[in-house]
Amino acid sequence: MQQIRIPRKGPSAAISAPRPSRDAAEAALVEHYPALVRLAHLVLPPSLGRQRRVLAAHAVVQRALPRGGPARAGALPRPRGPREEAHAWLRARVVTGALTARELRPAALALPRVTGLRLFPRAGGGDELALDRALAAVAPEVRAALALTLLEGLGPEETTALLAGAGVTAPDRALAAAERLRATVPGDPAALLRGPEFDPCTVHLRPTDLLRRRRRGRGAVLAAALLLAAVPAAGALWPDAPAPAAAPAGSVADPAPDPAADPAALLRADPERWADTSRVDFTAWPARGDRTRDTALLGRALTAWTGDGVRTETTPQTSAAPPAGPPALLYAGETDGAAVVLLHDGVRLARYTEPPAGAPVLVLARADDADVTTAASVVLARTGAGTRYLLAPWIAEAGVRDLAAPAAAARELAVAPDGVTPPVPAPPPAGPGGCGGTTVLQLRSSARIVEDHAFLVADLGGLGPAHLSWTPLPAPGVPSRQPREATGPQGLAAWARSACLLGPLRDSGVRSVNRWEYAEQQLPERAGRALWVCARAETWEGTGRADVVLETPARAPETVRPLLTVPDTAACGRFGQDVLAGGPWTSPSGARYLLAAGSRHVVGITAGGAVRARAQGRVLAARAPGAGAAVLDGRLADGGLLRGWTAAGG
Repeated sequence: MQQIRIPRKGPSAAISAPRPSRDAAEAALVEHYPALVRLAHLVLPPSLGRQRRVLAAHAVVQRALPRGGPARAGALPRPRGPREEAHAWLRARVVTGALTARELRPAALALPRVTGLRLFPRAGGGDELALDRALAAVAPEVRAALALTLLEGLGPEETTALLAGAGVTAPDRALAAAERLRATVPGDPAALLRGPEFDPCTVHLRPTDLLRRRRRGRGAVLAAALLLAAVPAAGALWPDAPAPAAAPAGSVADPAPDPAADPAALLRADPERWADTSRVDFTAWPARGDRTRDTALLGRALTAWTGDGVRTETTPQTSAAPPAGPPALLYAGETDGAAVVLLHDGVRLARYTEPPAGAPVLVLARADDADVTTAASVVLARTGAGTRYLLAPWIAEAGVRDLAAPAAAARELAVAPDGVTPPVPAPPPAGPGGCGGTTVLQLRSSARIVEDHAFLVADLGGLGPAHLSWTPLPAPGVPSRQPREATGPQGLAAWARSACLLGPLRDSGVRSVNRWEYAEQQLPERAGRALWVCARAETWEGTGRADVVLETPARAPETVRPLLTVPDTAACGRFGQDVLAGGPWTSPSGARYLLAAGSRHVVGITAGGAVRARAQGRVLAARAPGAGAAVLDGRLADGGLLRGWTAAGG
């Protein structure tokens, strides 16, 4: 029997694991076949394509059986009992085979042959697609380490030993990378990997292009007839001409089209799914519009996404890669004379537009982790008449309002049965020194999903309008408040003062903006009460931007500008709840001051640099006789220190 030495703990770092008999190996393979194929499928490179990767996984497992004589399985962990020896030996063989498969030519994999059908695992939701993309971006040994720990339940020592025996040069680094991947992907990776989306034994079957195969078959018959007719003449002219070489077995002259480009494979949610699901997002949208059965239009839209040749626009941090599987159809119809198709692949929205004149356009935007509010509407078209939206099926009421007129009632929108709104006119242009109006939608969700509440969304470019919320200043002794909807009189009045902050956020991939009133301050020289506001814009990729505003009684809403702007920060949000900011202020008498304020956990402020001052509590006001930069430091209630932001000129 072949003796395989593997590392173990302690000085005696090797044991011998006997190779099982062929009967024992075959019995273990039959018993654990689905798990072994899933393991091979996860390790194999995604560049093989979905069908060849499925077939290669089955081939790797079937070739793991011993064929007589010694066979290298790689290092394997000590099994818990004799019954597991064959399974552990096969598992090591499968990992070794899957890791070395990327170095082989396609023909060397000896794939099973499937004619006329395409095989691929079912498409998952946003978490499954995010995990699949994360796995595709790492090395095969990292995928192997993740699969061995999550699916096979091996410990770190067992995993590194198996990887080392399979030829991995740095198994410890592979295991560490797998742990980092496990910690960063959304959802539960173990549960996702055990789902049908990563199961190559449960696959969808679709035909290849039947018309192309038929044309190819007729072409082959015609070519064969011409060849037979030409052989005698060729033989007379060149008696010693060699016969043409035969095509290698299993070769394909023209690969079949991707199922993701097949209109028949489009996913379509049940029309009532949104009212009976825990995921009230784009996955619950049904297919709407009067051209949802127009396979020619749907085919062109899918080809534009999976191929090239069509002008493509993407929002920031949005991948332009083709979908990993058949996307879901959300809408197909005529909008302002243009044909529009809206698709969703679990992570992104894709809007394909064929205008009455001009070339088609494909727009892609991230939409992962959408919810009741951020998946409530999509921009279908922007024309001179305004912006036309497609509303989610759970929207029961829709209206339009101008943020600059908080006291005015919302104007009701007459929404079509398929969820399409009439054009919403653009806000009036900005006057001298102003920022113009800001038109927003006020939507109310249906009581059928329990989330029966109204909320505001603003079109800031891209496909999905941004959700606007408001966190008012807490009263003394009252716990900090959570963001709330800004549809009440106080919320609307607050956003009327922050409406000018939305303009610079256009086309930056913003999903939500929260206006947080974090401190108030009595101004020097009895100039009134000032309010410190941090407006945080969250993007779909996770980064945030904070605009700090000092709202004083002398400022009109249309002239409000940020005191300072901080990009790429977690501050003013869930993961950055402490903030300290300051900047210059000129009193009605012309005196210059440095004002600063901190959030509720700040108990002291120290100013240095051009202005030296100290204050107990959350606010500071100090005379600033000259120009120069100031430095702010805050002391927190738990004894920690907080570095503050300071606007130029303080």
